[in-house]
Amino acid sequence: MNAEIIAVGTEILTGQIVNTNAQFISEKMAEIGVDVYYQTAIGDNEKRLLDVIEMASRRSDLIILTGGLGPTEDDLTKQTLARFLGKTLVFDQQAKDKLDQFFASRPKSSRTSNNERQAQIIEGSIPIQNITGLAVGGLLVDGEKTYVVLPGPPSELKPMVTKHLVPLLSKGNEILYSKVLRFFGIGESQLVTVLSEYIKNQTDPTIAPYAKTGEVTLRLSTKSNSEQEANEKLDALEKELLSVRSLDKTPLSEYLYGYGEDNSLAKVVFENILNRKLTISAAESLTAGMFQAKIADFSGSSQLFKGGYVTYSIEEKARMLGIPLVDLQKHGVVSHFTAQQMALKSRQLMQSDIGVGLTGVAGPGELEGHPAGTVYIGISTTEKTESIQVSIGGRSRSDIRYIAMMHAFNLVRKTLL
Repeated sequence: MNAEIIAVGTEILTGQIVNTNAQFISEKMAEIGVDVYYQTAIGDNEKRLLDVIEMASRRSDLIILTGGLGPTEDDLTKQTLARFLGKTLVFDQQAKDKLDQFFASRPKSSRTSNNERQAQIIEGSIPIQNITGLAVGGLLVDGEKTYVVLPGPPSELKPMVTKHLVPLLSKGNEILYSKVLRFFGIGESQLVTVLSEYIKNQTDPTIAPYAKTGEVTLRLSTKSNSEQEANEKLDALEKELLSVRSLDKTPLSEYLYGYGEDNSLAKVVFENILNRKLTISAAESLTAGMFQAKIADFSGSSQLFKGGYVTYSIEEKARMLGIPLVDLQKHGVVSHFTAQQMALKSRQLMQSDIGVGLTGVAGPGELEGHPAGTVYIGISTTEKTESIQVSIGGRSRSDIRYIAMMHAFNLVRKTLL
């Protein structure tokens, strides 16, 4: 089944509101295996709406109309669809009873004849009751086409879709299952290059790469009749993909840090430290506390975050951390030495299990002869202190700082492994 969404309302076209309903409905349709091929926004005009419905009926199996179910004169959706189908509007008794109850405690003058329209559905429709509002929705099967009308306010539409429409449409449909793989340390272009044959020849499951700031995700999706069947297919494809090697011959499994849409590198590292009952501290220069702030974002951070330092200048690195100024001047603030000392001193001063140090050049100009994007990250444990250098080129100042923070979390992750 392929679907089309028609959002009705002049306020959408004029930019007064954002059409978030289309995104929400598309996501819900994807979950039950319904493919949305088209989205259209149309103003409150009967002739133009008739034209759009006619076009949608020629190319789509399921047509979902949102908005235009209210009591005002420009709310024309149900009337226009009824006219297109050659049907009449009838009252839904449950919706009418709700309307009566709503106005029972209000002055009679507040109710007009237009209010009655909110309780009407197209003859032959299955009513979709409005939990949070008065305008009833409906689902109507006409020949090989299915038409759905829903109100525009998201607070009304969302529960109607979730509680009523999705169950109605799910019967007999394969459900779409997805698995999101999250990678750090490999760019989207390289990931797509090494997986080009898989992406080119994909059938079921499908593979969709998405680039985000500093990381890449792969969404693997399949339509199946059961979760177990879906997991078997997705797990098999994942195993195959992770065995593929990057351009430097590193297996992709080395870049995989976690799963899920609602996840992050920082979250994975945080949970790992928490589960091991370890503690962490940090000293930051170019990131100016971003690493520590990210840790504090998570509930339970007080159990593992001992504290830390923001030592932006060379003088504060010496004064706050106790690193000899002469040594900092000798090696430079943008160096392996300084990153390691920052990590070591933060761990020792805070008496934590892990210490992290970040120093580098956020840009836009150079520092100590190093171009923008040159970053050194130190890590110190009771066993050893070491550092890495990363080059984050071609990025804005904010992106350099953010990606440097992610590299720091990744260094902690790899150290814990």
